[in-house]
Amino acid sequence: MKLLIIEDDKYLSDSICETTKEMFEAEQAFDGEEGLFLAEQNIFDVIILDIMLPSMNGYEVLSNLRKQNITTPVIMLTAKDGIDDKIQGFKVGADDYLVKPFHREELLLRLEAMVRRLGNLLKENVITFKDLKLNIKNKTAELDGELLKLNGKQFDLLEYLINNKNAILTKEQIFDRIWGFESDTSMTVVEVYASNLRKNLKKHGYDQFIKTYRGLGYMLADSGD
Repeated sequence: MKLLIIEDDKYLSDSICETTKEMFEAEQAFDGEEGLFLAEQNIFDVIILDIMLPSMNGYEVLSNLRKQNITTPVIMLTAKDGIDDKIQGFKVGADDYLVKPFHREELLLRLEAMVRRLGNLLKENVITFKDLKLNIKNKTAELDGELLKLNGKQFDLLEYLINNKNAILTKEQIFDRIWGFESDTSMTVVEVYASNLRKNLKKHGYDQFIKTYRGLGYMLADSGD
């Protein structure tokens, strides 16, 4: 799962990355404009958002995201413990609030609670699509009682498709999510991995559920061809 940390204090941001590395792959932004740009890509599972930021404050960042119907859960960070700040945060669309300084354990508990609410991961770390089961913890895929041979990126692609089933994911979203913004790999790698994933699912007839939208991207659909 991917976490976006929008926090101008580099020491704190790095500390959050270290604290959450067992749960998330983290991206960092150190001002409001950069954070908004990354969040607008809509590839993150959770966002940690500071209020006092250079260029654009956290309230403005979050308000812009919600106006674009980007519903990624957001935990807001603040050095203020006033009720007015919390009310303003919740009014613009925050899902949770954490007052600085905070304990590592409290952050992890809040993130775990948010993940449970998302429903992306079950307690046993398994997500499903029909009879297909993906174990997120040990990176295995099982279908009809048989383990599928998926390499790392194929597994990540299938996981991303399942978590966004019946929604079109653009090639750009897939690329940024799986290979990362700073990757030197060509965008055509998305087509290669989608094709290889289909081949691995074809034996079980599940290739039919991965729809290609030419010029746009891919969707994992409940109904086949």
